[in-house]
Amino acid sequence: MWAQRAARRLSAGFWRGSAAANFGYNGNVARKLLAAAALCAWAAFASEALVLTSPSGAVHFRITVEGQAVFYDVSLRGKPVIDPSRLGIVIDGVNLCDAARAGAPAVYKTDASYPVLGVHATARDKSNAARLPLTHVPSGTAFTIEARAYDNGVAFRYVVPGPADRARVPEDATVFRIAGGSTAWYHDLEGHYEGNYRKHAFEEIEQGDMAAVPMTFRLPGGTGYGSITEGALRHFPGMALEAGAGHTFHPLLGHDQPVSYPFALRFEKADWERLAIAPAIKGPITTPWRIILAAPDLNTLVNADIVTNVSDPPDPKYFPDGLHTKWVKPGRAVWRYLDGGPNTFEGMMEFSRLAGQLGFEYNVVEGLWRNWTSEQLKEFCDYSRQQGVGAILWAFRRDLGTPEQRRAFFDRIQQAGAAGAKIDFFDHEAMEVVDLYEDLLREAASRHMVIDFHGANKPTGLARTWPNELTREGIRGLESTRSMRAEHQTTILFSRLLAGGADYTPMIFGPRRNDTTVANQIASAAMITSPLLVYAANPASILASPAVAVIRSIPSVWDETIVLPPSEIGEFAAYARRRGDTWFLAVMNGPAPRKADLKLDFLGSGRYHSVAVRDAGETVEAAEGGASRADTLHLDLAAGGGMLERFSR
Repeated sequence: MWAQRAARRLSAGFWRGSAAANFGYNGNVARKLLAAAALCAWAAFASEALVLTSPSGAVHFRITVEGQAVFYDVSLRGKPVIDPSRLGIVIDGVNLCDAARAGAPAVYKTDASYPVLGVHATARDKSNAARLPLTHVPSGTAFTIEARAYDNGVAFRYVVPGPADRARVPEDATVFRIAGGSTAWYHDLEGHYEGNYRKHAFEEIEQGDMAAVPMTFRLPGGTGYGSITEGALRHFPGMALEAGAGHTFHPLLGHDQPVSYPFALRFEKADWERLAIAPAIKGPITTPWRIILAAPDLNTLVNADIVTNVSDPPDPKYFPDGLHTKWVKPGRAVWRYLDGGPNTFEGMMEFSRLAGQLGFEYNVVEGLWRNWTSEQLKEFCDYSRQQGVGAILWAFRRDLGTPEQRRAFFDRIQQAGAAGAKIDFFDHEAMEVVDLYEDLLREAASRHMVIDFHGANKPTGLARTWPNELTREGIRGLESTRSMRAEHQTTILFSRLLAGGADYTPMIFGPRRNDTTVANQIASAAMITSPLLVYAANPASILASPAVAVIRSIPSVWDETIVLPPSEIGEFAAYARRRGDTWFLAVMNGPAPRKADLKLDFLGSGRYHSVAVRDAGETVEAAEGGASRADTLHLDLAAGGGMLERFSR
């Protein structure tokens, strides 16, 4: 696979062109020095083809043509986020940006609001945008770079027209040259999208390092944060990143990514080889949007909507009322997998009863249900529904690879009365697998069923297009025992969660909580966003907790989220989150003891009744009190500690 990939890159002209074009790729020292000199003079002779400034003026996005090579750069409040970097789209081995001529851009604006599930209830899509026409001079091939500048980042994509009867092989030759002196957080691809995030100084990153996206970085000098990911991934391979020279990263598409451990565990070598072939696409080729978030602080970063902004709205054929279509119901779920309980038909009936007692909306059942008779399955679904609980049933995606298999599966669970499916073990983002996500969502939507994807890649906004996708994994959650949770949980909030909801399966009280306290675990349920919030703890343990009244009131979606200072990636996280008139203040501490003062000025006017859940040895206590926006909360947290306080009228 790697030899094929190298050959494709060479034929694509990845290491050809001017000195500036070569800079950032592997090469000898002389070439790098020449390239550095060229870049120093770059601004003097590069012609600006497109300049976009975000509506507030905070973000600046520029595309230039230099010697027929196409570059871009991104700045935040005048400080670099992405230094001058190559743009490139490769079609059948030819990089169309290697010898390109730009035309006059067609400018436009986006300015709309729409409902979303998760960090907040209403997303804002406001940008200054343009479509820049270009022509590959040697071949005469016309193509377009579409770009948008938002106040919290930029997005761009390549569009290459083509006849419907001709298949062509695309590759992405974009370079992301991140501002020098930055610090990044990312994990490798060994576990697909289920890795432990590590902190990396850019000077220490080795060429060839692989990074799952979103990859978040802190800019030097306290100027802000950035994060690279993608949006509107449809009928195209998914993108991870590979480190190159000179603090650059390059797209690593699904077919070029190494086989992950979970994929190798569950699939045959023939599957590896098939998915390692770059796909051919008929007709026009439209890449996913390449997204670079740029924010002065963590609150702006967490509240960015670009991933969903660039994604299509719901199809009224399936969702006549859009996100608010009646059967699309976010909610909380019980799950018998990590915290014990009989793995039997009777045990699952009891979990549904307890879910109803908690006021939770779903019971997620693993593969056990496949051993039940049709009568048992219907009895279980009927009983669960009587408790106010929908049944979500597990399936292996390998068994749903054909239209016939998908129809038979969804027909069966629909006839039994299930609310939806948890579909597992994708473990790859080759185009074939990317297409399968939508095939499954379409079949589910036609039957008014919700979906939870596991063993999945990162979200890319598909939950806006198909709101019956309530959550997906694509994260190392509590199933893994190999994470030091205090650092991990205060990192994923500002990295993986930027792409969308994550089925982390939060909150457990026993040894699996690792280096975190019980209060930290309870707070995690209010901080790790997932419109289908699946709890790891046995529901009987939740009902026995001194904090049960607060836990059962934690919603799975929020109207507003504010990241409070002094939050810091991997060290400390404090969220104020609102649902209706009720506020929750949730805190997870990292691996070191910490004192922190948190102002309650996010509260409205007047006095609130409060219930604070705090650590008390190996359990928690829930203390009632009162608070107003003039108050300041003084915290003295143990390593891995936490707290959750609810404020209500």
